[in-house]
Amino acid sequence: MIRDHAPNAKDFTNRRYRHRGVVDAAEKARNRTKSKVRAKVEHCFGVIKRVFGFTKVRYRGLDKNAHRLFVTCALTNLFVVRHRLLRL
Repeated sequence: MIRDHAPNAKDFTNRRYRHRGVVDAAEKARNRTKSKVRAKVEHCFGVIKRVFGFTKVRYRGLDKNAHRLFVTCALTNLFVVRHRLLRL
């Protein structure tokens, strides 16, 4: 079903890079790249959930929930780069 809706989607799960004691350096490097991307994305979700309290969605209507989420994402971007902004 996923292939029908997103034919170019890629699998971003980490793969095993060590098999019977043999280390595959290329697979290890791919896993490291995936982990770097995941760490950046997951940090933003952590800020949204912990700092802004967006753990539960209230049923107020789709438009209101969407606007609340968009504003929260914008504030999260500012929160993540706040130290760089304050140095200027």
